Amino acid sequence: MISTRFAKCGRSEGNTDERGRTGLRVITGTARGRRLGELKGMETRPTAGKVKEGIFSALQFDIEGRRVLDLFAGTGQMGIEALSRGAESCVFVDRRADAVKLVRENLEVCDLTDRAQVFCADAMGFLASNRARFDLVFLDPPYADDILERSMEHIVKFDILAPGGIIVAECPAEKTIPAPGEPCGLYREYRYGKIKVTVFRRDEKEQI
Repeated sequence: MISTRFAKCGRSEGNTDERGRTGLRVITGTARGRRLGELKGMETRPTAGKVKEGIFSALQFDIEGRRVLDLFAGTGQMGIEALSRGAESCVFVDRRADAVKLVRENLEVCDLTDRAQVFCADAMGFLASNRARFDLVFLDPPYADDILERSMEHIVKFDILAPGGIIVAECPAEKTIPAPGEPCGLYREYRYGKIKVTVFRRDEKEQI
């Protein structure tokens, strides 16, 4: 099922600045309203509030009890939102030491450290060495190069996604993201101004 319509978004739980960035509050769940710390500088680009709300509105029935990977974690807000909404666990990965430190601090603020693991690692290296499988993977890497495509290729190559699992990839609206290949296929697309969110799903009926 593919949709290119805008997902409906409710009232934002956080403020946005002139760049459209979220005030970094948890939207709902056990940590609802908790304010998250944000990294300094422009290297890390947090998901805008309306985009995050749209993503979690679309995923509302695919979070509880799931194993989550927040691969380019930044502040950790996507994985933290998933944990707040009942995900079983979340692994956070970022190559920046300051990001990893902040993710740990944000998890403590939200009382979610018991279901989280945080790694300071390169995304490609982590995927190549990882032996776990995940039900939900968030991908919001830097927009400048092909790291998004390479990440999805690694997810398929190293069998990271569980049957029925979902990849949520964020990129500029004008960019076309090819499906990572069997057994993953395009499921849905959402557009929010200059941002596009593409959802891929692995066939849950396949024989492993």
